[in-house]
Amino acid sequence: MDIALLIVGFVFTIIGILGSFLPVLPGPPLSWLGLLLLHLTIAIPQDWWFLGITAAVALVVFALDYIIPAIGTKKFGGTRAGMIGTTLGLVIALIFPFLGPLGIIIWPFVGALVGELLNKADKKTATKAAFGSFLGFLTGTFIKFVVAVVYLGLFVSKAWEYRYGLFPFIK
Repeated sequence: MDIALLIVGFVFTIIGILGSFLPVLPGPPLSWLGLLLLHLTIAIPQDWWFLGITAAVALVVFALDYIIPAIGTKKFGGTRAGMIGTTLGLVIALIFPFLGPLGIIIWPFVGALVGELLNKADKKTATKAAFGSFLGFLTGTFIKFVVAVVYLGLFVSKAWEYRYGLFPFIK
């Protein structure tokens, strides 16, 4: 059972990293579930302080992911249409990845710009608002990614620390 919990927990941490970029997956909370599954194994001692602090961080980052783009959009004079456009641009980048890694950067900006233009903003205001929305999106994505990678590192370090308990045949 420990091996199954370890594998499923590791998969959750990897999905959490992917969830940092995919708007439909909550990245850090999924990575935290991986840490929880690791702590449910018999070999890893349950550390409720560790789990509580990492859960709090995951929830704060999850909430900030919705707040930061709104702050960026408002700071640069944007509207909700720009934020919706940013999200739609990200979805387009994920569905049609023909621009490669640049697509995940270009399409959210284009989406925010189109959203603002459809909201009857002039080109200068729309570009400024799109830039703000885009900056907020990038900031939130970066924070989620960093937290998810840290959780993966914590997962691997805890599993490695107790490797003899999880894998007694490895010496």
